Amino acid sequence: MAHLLSTSCSLKPSTNIKPCSKPLNQCTAAYPTFVTLKTSGSPLKRLVSQGKRTQRHCTVYATAAPISQEAQTKPNSGFQNSTTEPSKQKRVMVIGGDGYCGWATALHLSNKNYEVAIVDNMVRRLFDHQLGLDSLTPISSIHTRIRRWKSLTGKTIELYIGDICDFEFLSETFNSFEPDAVVHFGEQRSAPYSMIDRSRAVFTQKNNVIGTLNVLFAIKEFREGCHLVKLGTMGEYGTPNIDIEEGYITITHNGRTDTLPYPKQASSFYHLSKVHDSTNIAFTCKAWGIGATDLNQGVVYGVKTDETEMHEELCNRFDYDGVFGTALNRFCVQAAVGHPLTVYGKGGQTRGYLDIRDTVQCVELAIANPAQPGEFRVFNQFTEQFSVNQLAALVTKAGRNLGLDVQTISVPNPRVEAEEHYYNAKHTKLIELGLKPHLLSDSLLDSVLNFSIKYKDRVDKKQIMPSVSWRKIGVKPKTVSA
Repeated sequence: MAHLLSTSCSLKPSTNIKPCSKPLNQCTAAYPTFVTLKTSGSPLKRLVSQGKRTQRHCTVYATAAPISQEAQTKPNSGFQNSTTEPSKQKRVMVIGGDGYCGWATALHLSNKNYEVAIVDNMVRRLFDHQLGLDSLTPISSIHTRIRRWKSLTGKTIELYIGDICDFEFLSETFNSFEPDAVVHFGEQRSAPYSMIDRSRAVFTQKNNVIGTLNVLFAIKEFREGCHLVKLGTMGEYGTPNIDIEEGYITITHNGRTDTLPYPKQASSFYHLSKVHDSTNIAFTCKAWGIGATDLNQGVVYGVKTDETEMHEELCNRFDYDGVFGTALNRFCVQAAVGHPLTVYGKGGQTRGYLDIRDTVQCVELAIANPAQPGEFRVFNQFTEQFSVNQLAALVTKAGRNLGLDVQTISVPNPRVEAEEHYYNAKHTKLIELGLKPHLLSDSLLDSVLNFSIKYKDRVDKKQIMPSVSWRKIGVKPKTVSA
């Protein structure tokens, strides 16, 4: 990643970008295929080179080569014999396809015989280097991942490495791949990360809001019929003292009634960026006729999908630290290594949760049942609601059944949030489209706990406790201390 960001070259910009088919060992560059000179001041570039003079850098478009000649000739498993597939496969661009939700989704869609391209600037891996973090699971490079998928299934996933905040890169990518749908995971997704210091707050807002605006403009200019499936967050709503509807609420005021966007009460610079995204998408649907689905996702847990279990090199990342780890995943890792479960404050904070297998299922349902031109629809994407205390109790019970000595402690809440509150969110639209949820059961908890035990030697216990405070957000760039 560092090499990619610092490489400079004098090649002229390309106007017809096609993914490379040469094996990696035959390429002369550090990354395969066409290299395009860029000089844009993207948020990613500014984050990497804070305080330094702007340098020219390369954007790389790449498709990983097959592992073997056998993989090149292997037929698409199941597709040619299918009688239910449409004559033309949908082309789906997964932005942020190297990340936690994005990787699982890209594999799932490819396995369902969509033609898939991953677009990613690889910055999520850079965050780990910046903060001294690491996934619980050893995760292969994106090139190795894609090659392995090709060798196992015969299916090709195209890869475009670059920053969507660079509109020239995004334009060329759209014109090269010509997507029928765009799944947009390509955002900085951590509330704690956005609250470390001023530079991370600014990066989160610029990366997320400008990146999404660029995607909207790319759809308008190059692929008017392209359906946008955007990952939002239930955190946009906050914790109101009334039921949370799916995107809109009908109110009567002074004798008049209207249906309006549900009020937003975001609780971090990350969540605020998602609110801005939703507003911009809603406006462009109205003004330009774009069809878009906003998936307000709850907290995701788990690591395994049918596809990621096919080979160790397809394994997804699994975050357990206080910056990127989500509550249930963190609790399972803490139980596995004998660390007390860290309940923030009173533990009454209640949110919607879902299995990562349901994340990929929801995205597929949204693509298969697209929004109409000009329609901005909102789905609340979760399957169950739990408080932090309830999660801790479930993990404690499951851990003790496995012979683990699971304890719980209350730690000062680093966030500014209600710790006891009403919470009732609607989530019926995806069920109506056919979602079959994987509910949190004893067997599923056993699976996640056993997975955590398998990799417990990789756990850095210094990263378990929260290290980012909402009230003490800094001004100067810093690395979170170990």
